[in-house]
Amino acid sequence: MSVAKVLEISASSTVSSDDAVKQGIAKAAETVHGITAAWVQDTQVVVENSKVTEWRVNLKITFVLE
Repeated sequence: MSVAKVLEISASSTVSSDDAVKQGIAKAAETVHGITAAWVQDTQVVVENSKVTEWRVNLKITFVLE
């Protein structure tokens, strides 16, 4: 039997929302082992001078407990 836990994090990128997701998962993987899935719960953008300057995502990351 395995038991999983869900961790909620926020990540941002000046490149894209996809990059924010990748950076968030990579950073979480530095201390959380056994990540099996991630769900993008929410996406926001920062707008300056009518241009998107930053993407922000809220992620729910699932990992299996050892």
